[in-house]
Amino acid sequence: MSGHSKWATIKRQKGANDAKRGALFTKLGNQLAIAARGGIDPAHNSALALAIEKAKAANMPTANIERSIQRAADKSAAQLEQAMYEGYGPGGVAVLVEVATDNKNRTLPEVRTAFSKSGGSMAEPGSVAFQFSRKGIIRLKGTGDGVELQAIEAGAEDVFEEPETGETVVHTAPNELAKVRDALKKQGAEVVDAELSHEPNNTMEISDPETARKIIRLMDTLEDLDDVTATHTNFELADSLNL
Repeated sequence: MSGHSKWATIKRQKGANDAKRGALFTKLGNQLAIAARGGIDPAHNSALALAIEKAKAANMPTANIERSIQRAADKSAAQLEQAMYEGYGPGGVAVLVEVATDNKNRTLPEVRTAFSKSGGSMAEPGSVAFQFSRKGIIRLKGTGDGVELQAIEAGAEDVFEEPETGETVVHTAPNELAKVRDALKKQGAEVVDAELSHEPNNTMEISDPETARKIIRLMDTLEDLDDVTATHTNFELADSLNL
């Protein structure tokens, strides 16, 4: 199987947990600080513009957004490093974990523990990442031929409908993300989210309920780590599975 991984869909269906809002703002702040390294003016830095949009959509206070952006220019602030860890979860599913951290000696053991406690294991750099491709991902409200046509006219590489969320997922080349997003907005499409992601080249269907629960537990544990900014995996839940 190939195409669009449904891990993002599962996360959206689970919904936002207000109790974790502080952790969410920490993650968004790290993403803003990293993006701001390419320039603090969002008009000339599309990555920062996307990060700001995402932060605003999560109701992150403007003061927090501005403080996170200025962190990139503050030489006295602890500097963040980006890293990507690779591993395998229960059932052999592939997992990528993106982090932004000021202390890898803290973050790496946290990620390793999350894998080991959930029946998974970390892998050597490059041994998992080749199973994924970097893509721009745009989520549009609504489904149907009209939305799909808008996406194709805007320059989409692939289009997937998600009846579960009532959304259409658009894939773009990484360097075309902002361009396609802006074209869709001009057409009147309602853009729910736009970000860069790692999409699996092939997906693995999971039909065993216990394995599925273990995988989701692993992904939830990784997502809960403050330094983790994004997770990617190649599993699909079988249609017959009822968790």
